[in-house]
Amino acid sequence: MESQIGGQWLNRIGIIAVLIGLSYFLKLAFENGWIGPAMQVLIGMAVGVGLMFWSERFRSKGYAGFAYSLKAVGVGALYLSLWAASQYYHLISPTITFAGMVAVTLITAALSLRQNAELLAGFALVGGFLTPVLISTGQNHEIALFTYLALLNLGALWISTVRRWPRLLSGAYIGTALLFIAWAMSYYSQDQLTTTFLFATFFFLLFQTAPFCLHQPPEWHRNLILLLVLLNAAGYLAGAYLMLIDHHRSELAQLLGACAILFLVLARILERRNLNVYAPLHVALAVSFVAVSIPVKAHGPAIAAGWLFEGGALIWASHRTRSHLLRIMALAILGIGILHLLLVDSDAHQTLLVNPRFGLYLLAIAGLALLAYYAQKEGGEQSGNWVGGAILALNLLALIAFHFEVMDFFQPQGTQYLSPADWRGLNIARDFTYSAIWMIYGSGLMLVGFWKKSAFLRWQAIGLLVATAAKVFFYDISALERGYRIAAFIVLGTILLAVSFFYQRLRVKTAE
Repeated sequence: MESQIGGQWLNRIGIIAVLIGLSYFLKLAFENGWIGPAMQVLIGMAVGVGLMFWSERFRSKGYAGFAYSLKAVGVGALYLSLWAASQYYHLISPTITFAGMVAVTLITAALSLRQNAELLAGFALVGGFLTPVLISTGQNHEIALFTYLALLNLGALWISTVRRWPRLLSGAYIGTALLFIAWAMSYYSQDQLTTTFLFATFFFLLFQTAPFCLHQPPEWHRNLILLLVLLNAAGYLAGAYLMLIDHHRSELAQLLGACAILFLVLARILERRNLNVYAPLHVALAVSFVAVSIPVKAHGPAIAAGWLFEGGALIWASHRTRSHLLRIMALAILGIGILHLLLVDSDAHQTLLVNPRFGLYLLAIAGLALLAYYAQKEGGEQSGNWVGGAILALNLLALIAFHFEVMDFFQPQGTQYLSPADWRGLNIARDFTYSAIWMIYGSGLMLVGFWKKSAFLRWQAIGLLVATAAKVFFYDISALERGYRIAAFIVLGTILLAVSFFYQRLRVKTAE
């Protein structure tokens, strides 16, 4: 810890302190007229160059860390001097300043390659991204800015590939994203859509090559690359959405579909190159882009239908490929579709059973049934958990679907007037129908449980019948009219006696 604090932390603080001191000195010298503006700039540049050369002496004697610190101060002095000459003293034009800063960046990058020093490459990268900020004139120069960033990122990608420095490429992505966002917040307008979109796509494709250019690094490097790929895809998705959603929804949906295909192709190439650690993430990104494209392109019930169809397709694909990740993605997409169905598409006043809502519930139930079927075929304890969860959700969805159908059937249409007596009769009939459906569904579930010899299904049936019994004894007995009440108790009692008989019959057969 002492070595860490004394050798590195104090070193970094010292660099910052020297740069701040140099800045205050230049400011003080200018205010008091001790040194003219041109001489101040020349002194600053001379100090920067001198520190760069002096640092080599320490590096040759084995003090690499201290040498790099001197280089950092020298590079900072050069950038600061060039900035002061242009923006503060107006001695040179922004074009010359830009050329000088680029030269400093290139020299620092060349030194990092020659000395195999990732830290120096980081200095060069920071200086490269600060250059357009330092020479900014407050005007919009989109093409010049993004062309410069493209060249800078190509250089960062090349150096990262040659030296296996994924942190350098990650830093380049962060710098690009920050400058892109800052520019967009200040200057972007709809008439710049084509140019901005093309540059954004270029940056997206460039950083998407990271797994291929920086393959087989240590584990923490692989995690960094995975994070870079994820952030790159998320950033491009967010940018494309903001640029296209208002006036180009159809094109946005097509773009998301094309990106999904690209991710699948990249996943396949990665698998062929034995880079399997990156392939699952690309498959997940493909699924995510397709899922996002559905609400962009579709409207109304078609949104939930699209998600449910995609979930079912992924369930089939996960079974064919034996991919646990695909199954999780399938469940996630299916869950999104079901949530949309529950919260958005379950509105009232639809034709009984023959309506889009009930069809969507049947589609969701079919997807869950498909999941249970494939999981049961695969066998194993984990697959058994999938089967149980899918069947439980399936039965719950079926009851919810019938609930909405009953609610709609007994809902007065339009401005139809009902007297208090009519309202009471309508509510009584509705409550009895709920109890009847629960009884019928529970009975059917119990029969299937005995037929398939499934205790899991029988326990669900018992739970539903117990809930029905509680409703009949504690609610229906006071809320329903005499006829409905008698029918509810007789039907419930008959069903419970039949269930009891089946259990006793099963016990006798087991004893034999």
